[in-house]
Amino acid sequence: MISRGSAGESEAGGHGRASAGAVPGGRLAVLDGVRVLAALGVLFYHYFALESAWGKAPADIFPTAHPFAVYGWLGVEIFFLVSGFVICMSAWGRTVGDFAVSRVSRLFPAYWAAVAFTALVLYSWSEVRQVKAFSDVLVNLSMLQTGLGVPNIDDAYWTLFVELKFYVLFAIVVMRGLTYRNCVLFCAAWTLAGVVAPTADNGVLSFFAVSSSSPYFIAGIGFYLMRRFGPNAIVWAIVGVQFLLAQHYVHTRMITNLGRAATERTPAWPAHLVIVLGFALMAAIALGALDGVRWRWLPHAGALTYPLYLIHMMAGLTFIHHFRRDVAPVPLVIGVTSAMLLLAWLIHRLVERPLGRLLRDRLRRGVQDIRSATPRGPSVGRLPAQPSAPDAERIPAGR
Repeated sequence: MISRGSAGESEAGGHGRASAGAVPGGRLAVLDGVRVLAALGVLFYHYFALESAWGKAPADIFPTAHPFAVYGWLGVEIFFLVSGFVICMSAWGRTVGDFAVSRVSRLFPAYWAAVAFTALVLYSWSEVRQVKAFSDVLVNLSMLQTGLGVPNIDDAYWTLFVELKFYVLFAIVVMRGLTYRNCVLFCAAWTLAGVVAPTADNGVLSFFAVSSSSPYFIAGIGFYLMRRFGPNAIVWAIVGVQFLLAQHYVHTRMITNLGRAATERTPAWPAHLVIVLGFALMAAIALGALDGVRWRWLPHAGALTYPLYLIHMMAGLTFIHHFRRDVAPVPLVIGVTSAMLLLAWLIHRLVERPLGRLLRDRLRRGVQDIRSATPRGPSVGRLPAQPSAPDAERIPAGR
């Protein structure tokens, strides 16, 4: 459900069309459709464009599909675009504690299952990737491995650390109060950081600026402001600037994903076009043009995209590599994809939903304890004061 924060509504009268663009209740099923397209694009790229699974050039195996598959990595950019929209939408009217609880309970259950599954596969068949140390698996469970210099168990996990940076920065906005003005200021500040960071000799700035990814998150926030408050010059300017920055980084992202030599042989215009289509689709969602898309299967399919993204890459490439001599390429890809979808569904139903619910309830209790705590800690279960320490109340908390 889309909540309407009172702070946001109190500002509506002074910005654009205000309440005319207020978000209607209900789930935006079309966003699930965008997630599905993005997830399948990434899977398509990994299975049809990476040589590590096949042992020879995929272009020779899939001469028709490969020219399209090389652009599937853009699904990650679309994920970031949707993330900016959804995080701003879901955080509206919440406290920073509620925001943290929702993110942790949403991200970690499926992620823990995916790390365990991928590690098991890589330990069993060390054909595409080896796990060098069991401690790497343990650190990966924290989702902080990139910051600690520990290898990702699955290369796809790099995006999660980028998402975490976004959550940390956006939590500051939530803490100050999620309003139209604060969101606009945040978009402006993060844009400035992203522009300055590449030429600034500042590690902290570069760490949080994530210049090649931030335009998508910021544009997503702009699109949500457009949907909630109506389009106006400010939000269009936010989205427009991010669109230009996203286009600017296309060449850099192609080199990152394809390598410099392959990038020089690959036309860039389809990548630019995909970004145009992604922004156009989000604009249509922001303006309500796709509110009529309410196919019942979309939310169910959308729920599988996160666990599918987490498990499909290294485990899927390992299965392809292991069976590539016994099964023809097309049936093998279909079979591995079907197996990944089935496993994603099992993780969603048996792990993500029940464990997420349990984790959310426990974390909420912890947040409530913090809110209701005295300077010396929660009232529940607190030891009685010692009669021999009359000055105990003057001892600083946490000593």
